Amino acid sequence: AAVNKEVAALVKQAKAKQVEFDKFFEVERAKIEEGAELPPGVMKMVKVYVATRKTLQVGDKMAGRHGNKGVISRVSPIEDMPYLEDGSTVDVVLNPLGVPSRMNVGQVLEVHLGYAAKGLGYKIAAMLDEKRTEMVKEIRAFLDKIYNSYGKQEDLASFTDEEIIELANNLREGVPMATPVFDGIKEEDIKSLLKMADLPESGQEQLYDGRTGEAFDRPVTVGYMHMLKLNHLVDDKMHARSTGPYSLVTQQPLSGKAQFGGQRFGEMEVWALEAYGAAHTLREMLTVKSDDVAGRAKMYKSIVDGVNLTESVMPESFNVLVKEIRSLGIDVELEQH
Repeated sequence: AAVNKEVAALVKQAKAKQVEFDKFFEVERAKIEEGAELPPGVMKMVKVYVATRKTLQVGDKMAGRHGNKGVISRVSPIEDMPYLEDGSTVDVVLNPLGVPSRMNVGQVLEVHLGYAAKGLGYKIAAMLDEKRTEMVKEIRAFLDKIYNSYGKQEDLASFTDEEIIELANNLREGVPMATPVFDGIKEEDIKSLLKMADLPESGQEQLYDGRTGEAFDRPVTVGYMHMLKLNHLVDDKMHARSTGPYSLVTQQPLSGKAQFGGQRFGEMEVWALEAYGAAHTLREMLTVKSDDVAGRAKMYKSIVDGVNLTESVMPESFNVLVKEIRSLGIDVELEQH
């Protein structure tokens, strides 16, 4: 009977393997039959991805998980960064003015929850390092309080003492948190977690200026936030142009680094020069630096000859406007006096 059972198990196992092989065979056959989208004469396409490490620098773009993107404006040495009472420094300083108008308060709550999670980890680490006789019992009670006060319940009673110690060691650096989108953790729960971690319930701490050592005049929100480095690096965006390609219709420089284009001088920039009274600079921007073809040539010649010439002729955009008005059946003639 035992042999029969063993044989039956082997047969069942063989059949399962056969089904697995058949599935694999069908997948491979389908791959061959459908054919690849390769150009004629190409046997195989190989894609190579090269990973490079680039240090963060001023001008690089970073973002959080709440649409709170921004550009690094300054990189300071660690001794100049603001620090807490225990001497630990902050990694990133964000401007609070980025929160009210955008109304993405989630980033503040994320910071508070992250701070609570890290604080709980430190408290667990301190319990482990004490090595008292009642240590396991205390840690078990503390973990039960963390895991079973909110959200999904965890059966910690079934854990052995060794497993509790192992779990606590894994949580030294912080307790992992996951909060669903529309059914996330409540504000009062975050406060109670902060209280459990022996941190201020407001989530704010007294910071000290790293350069002077003086305390800032009011408490500052401190915590842990998930930050991402975006693929918009200042090195890839650096671009300069003297002369280059022009648009065929408007005779204005093309836009963008890819086309070796010029910088757009928009209407708001025009207002700035108007407000400043920089009339000559403004005229230069709107004519010889843009779409005044004859003026461009004259300016180039004057630079080569070393003569100070500030003469502009007629922007090409005016001719384009005249042509567009003529297409409506209205004749426009420019009388030159």
